[in-house]
Amino acid sequence: MKLSILSTGLAVLAQFVSAAPTPTEGDAIAERANIAKRASITDVATTGFATQNGGTKGGAGGATTTVSTLAQFTAAVTNDEVARVIVVSGTISGSVKVRVGSNKTIVGKKGANSTDDFLALIGIGLYINKSTNVIVRNIISQKVLAANGDAIGIQAAKNVWIDHVFVLQKSRAKIKTNLFPSDVSSDLTHGKDYYDGLIDVTHASDWVTISNSYIHDHFKASLIGHSDNNAAEDTGHLTVTQHNNYWSNIGSRTPSFRFGTGHVFNSYFLNANTGIDTRDGAQILVQSNVFKNVSEPIAALYSDDTGYANAFDNDLGGYANTAPVGTLTTTSLPYSYSLLGSGNVVAAVVGSAGATLAL
Repeated sequence: MKLSILSTGLAVLAQFVSAAPTPTEGDAIAERANIAKRASITDVATTGFATQNGGTKGGAGGATTTVSTLAQFTAAVTNDEVARVIVVSGTISGSVKVRVGSNKTIVGKKGANSTDDFLALIGIGLYINKSTNVIVRNIISQKVLAANGDAIGIQAAKNVWIDHVFVLQKSRAKIKTNLFPSDVSSDLTHGKDYYDGLIDVTHASDWVTISNSYIHDHFKASLIGHSDNNAAEDTGHLTVTQHNNYWSNIGSRTPSFRFGTGHVFNSYFLNANTGIDTRDGAQILVQSNVFKNVSEPIAALYSDDTGYANAFDNDLGGYANTAPVGTLTTTSLPYSYSLLGSGNVVAAVVGSAGATLAL
């Protein structure tokens, strides 16, 4: 079923739902090819919460600069709020947290889910703190030490679109040894706190979309809301959409969601200790996803104050949704979207999620 929801805001009640036939696998493959062909370094957000509050266009309309060193990259993204498109060419390595200023697009030059090829940031944490209107797209991010924050950390920010990124920490880490085949290499010499999160959204950030990304081989993947004790700041904020993502070999937080409003759809979760965790009054709508080898695919875990989830058309892999039913429904969202149908998710997402755009 393809579902479209139109409204003018979260508080608006006059909304409607229309249905159309579920796309076939062939439709999904054709659409992936069309997306790659249409992609541009000046694309703006067209899905999820990042389309709200005036939209998210990053550096579109500003100058374009190509960077290939850490010094060039830092100077281009940090020093001002001027609209700019920063094109990453080649692999840039370091051990540093780099603040990303407002009105910036950071985009990889070519598409290849391999750190042996193009567009990789190794050891560099992207810190989107108190910034507005930021796009990060078609980038590989790997091995960011906890001292340098998350691979992508979004704090007190508004209007952020993370799209077609490929994030992991230690390559091919074995998170839960009994889940993975013997030919997958292991790195358990470092504990779960050696690295921090992959894509975290905290401190009342709003209007965030994380889409078409390959998120894998890590203990703690994506935290939405950083503390049970932060209700005063976070309540009424943390509006986050996550869709068409591929999560693989994860310990937890796919995502873990506190306080806010979340929408997770068209995604594939493969091999994780826990899946979507809703806490501290969070309201999440979970649609058209597939979970495989995830024993708690949708649950309310680890907090005294529960969160809530409404779930529709999810393949839970033989396990159960144990989260309390919430109030967020298909008529509660301020944007339109399309569902693949759970039977089409794996074919549509695997191979297209990640830094796959030929820009």
